[in-house]
Amino acid sequence: MPASDTTTTLNAAALDRCAAALATAPPGLVAEVRRLQVDSARPPWQDTGIDLAPGQALTWFTSGATRLPAVPGLSVPARFQLWARVGAGEVERGTRAHHSLSAPWGGRLALGSYFPGEWTTREGGLAVPPEAYAQVEGLLEVLLIAWAPGVSPASGLEALQGLADGGLTALERARLAHPGAPPPDWRYLWYLGPSETFSAARHERHACIDCMTREDAAILQHDAPLPFLPETRLRWQWRVDTLPSAVAEDSLPTHDYLSIAVEFDNGQDLTYMWSAALPTGTVFRCPLPHWDQRETHVVVRSGMRELGQWLAEERDVYADYQAALGTPPARVLRVWLIAVSLFQKQAGACSYRAISLANAAGEVCVA
Repeated sequence: MPASDTTTTLNAAALDRCAAALATAPPGLVAEVRRLQVDSARPPWQDTGIDLAPGQALTWFTSGATRLPAVPGLSVPARFQLWARVGAGEVERGTRAHHSLSAPWGGRLALGSYFPGEWTTREGGLAVPPEAYAQVEGLLEVLLIAWAPGVSPASGLEALQGLADGGLTALERARLAHPGAPPPDWRYLWYLGPSETFSAARHERHACIDCMTREDAAILQHDAPLPFLPETRLRWQWRVDTLPSAVAEDSLPTHDYLSIAVEFDNGQDLTYMWSAALPTGTVFRCPLPHWDQRETHVVVRSGMRELGQWLAEERDVYADYQAALGTPPARVLRVWLIAVSLFQKQAGACSYRAISLANAAGEVCVA
């Protein structure tokens, strides 16, 4: 099996082969191997039966998907779904179908399916009633490797080279060697989870942020604290090469898009997007559950004609907020970059540079 990219898909048979091969691992390397299933329709959290000591390392491989029967054809891959928690600690997920972690404290390992909920706390509190999980179906297949105390995932996986595991351990070795990281001073929205979508780059001698998305959803954040005053202006340059949708993005099954957003202290955000088909000037609330309570989309570019060109944009965010939502809040908190390709599973690609937010109180340059 070749080295992984972020969308490599595993299957249950591959996990079974790897589990069988791990039975021949050298002694003193692996503390425990568990092969289990996580029911997407069951609210978190599911006990794995594995107790981890502080600092003990774990590697997992996962396959499967969660489906929403009410929307035919809509599925979310296991790598986006599967989250872990040690004891009563903070939740964590990987960016690929394979991941490793070291327990920050001792405790029992639990696994949970994210969809259709969101976390209200970093310890995995649900944003939806538990009965909401009955809306979905599917099984997440999981292979867990608890490494012996003192064995790191990198050294453990290295020691397993040559094992007849179908190449799974090589995938995680490759990810550990090149894990991907957000641009400096940016971070991913914690309750949506990490990603490898955005990266620092240079184009035409300019510092930029590149975005490559396929079958994923990511929100990258940068603090931009400012009083929200009249004539607050967001400026940026972007080059959109590929849109992740060829149709209007204002429905749940087609809500794949690229955008830049401003977050406010009242929990709302305005996101400026490039649409494949919606006319410029279109304003609509996000069609996703929960996000429809806080996110408003504004179409600033439309169609395919200007793809591949660097374009400069400027928006009066204060005026846009008044027109779309009414009385503005007191403060701006952050600038976001958003990339969604989870629903139609098509690739999207763009780059950003020269991002700033300014008004009479000052200017924040975030890229």
